[in-house]
Amino acid sequence: MAKISQTIRGYIWWMYPRGSVHYDIMVTLILAFIFLGPIWINFRDKPQPRPLHQTEVLVKPDGNGFVYTVDAVALTPGSNVQLRDELIRVIEPVAGEVQIDRFEPVRDDKGKTVAYKVWGHR
Repeated sequence: MAKISQTIRGYIWWMYPRGSVHYDIMVTLILAFIFLGPIWINFRDKPQPRPLHQTEVLVKPDGNGFVYTVDAVALTPGSNVQLRDELIRVIEPVAGEVQIDRFEPVRDDKGKTVAYKVWGHR
């Protein structure tokens, strides 16, 4: 019994010389914990789910300002004033403070609005 407690104490205090059987056992246990631990232990560090609709903003230079193309799924339909506010809300995280000069819808061949082209400057 005393020999077992001495062996355990040697493992805890890392008392065995490099190259010995006990040293190799300690290193194996550590490596097993590093590589096999995440399989058995739930560390609760899962990646955050992405939002359902990613907002995509294309930016192209246009003379004095920029032309922004904003996906229509990123916007809530409404009046022109509400739509202008929504466009600013989507564009400002990408481009900073922006003044919108004008905007127009981009439609597919069925007439559905798929995006908005926005002309603006800083």
